[in-house]
Amino acid sequence: MTNTLTLRSLDIPSIHKFGVGFDNIFDDLMSRATQSTNYPPYNIVKQSEDAFSIELAVAGFKDGEVTITTERNQLTVKGEQVTDLDETKEYLHRGISARSFVRTWTLADHVEVTNAKSENGILTISLERKVPEEQKPKSIAITYTK
Repeated sequence: MTNTLTLRSLDIPSIHKFGVGFDNIFDDLMSRATQSTNYPPYNIVKQSEDAFSIELAVAGFKDGEVTITTERNQLTVKGEQVTDLDETKEYLHRGISARSFVRTWTLADHVEVTNAKSENGILTISLERKVPEEQKPKSIAITYTK
């Protein structure tokens, strides 16, 4: 008689204890599961084999209200709008939100932020992959003897 086990649900925390050496993969999965907001919307654009950019919609944010930081392989964009409601105006409808946000991306090894600019409400963050020469693939010549 054979016993079969059926996987009914994926419980990542219980699998985590068996993943020695895979800690960062499980941490990444868990952080992606908790990041559920879609604000602000963004695009990822490939310019070339080693150059990419992230376009983030930050309309309404002034100079100094958006910060970009990198720590280890994490790129974090944080926006904090100062809501200064004009008391002289009587709002019949407030549809333009003034909310803060935090967006985080995990960067691959050797990817660096090279530039950031904001134009027409779009923040463009330029990324470039710079692999050190000693870590690039090398072709080894084969010597044949007769």
